[in-house]
Amino acid sequence: MSEFKIKGGIKLINDVKVISDKFSVREFVLTTEDSKYPQDIMFQTVNDRMSMLDTVKRGDAVEVSFNVRGREFNGKYYNTLDAYKVERPVPREQSAHIAPPIDTEDNGFPF
Repeated sequence: MSEFKIKGGIKLINDVKVISDKFSVREFVLTTEDSKYPQDIMFQTVNDRMSMLDTVKRGDAVEVSFNVRGREFNGKYYNTLDAYKVERPVPREQSAHIAPPIDTEDNGFPF
């Protein structure tokens, strides 16, 4: 299984589709920002991971971590981009103001 990350803006968040009593899916579309030719890419989240879409809305800049999955059904092949993390990146102007973490480990030095 391959793991990837991509940045872009949320273009669309679909409603939850209930497939069975144990399986639900929610799809969303991300428009890439790192290309001369932006692409609209559809991802899916399943079951308990659907809630991560509750904190984002259309137009938000995000970074999506996802797996590529493939399968065969009746002689046809299908691919799915399965998102497992959606986070808002820290804007560059704010990241310069974030203090580095304090080292609390006792390394034997008196200071």
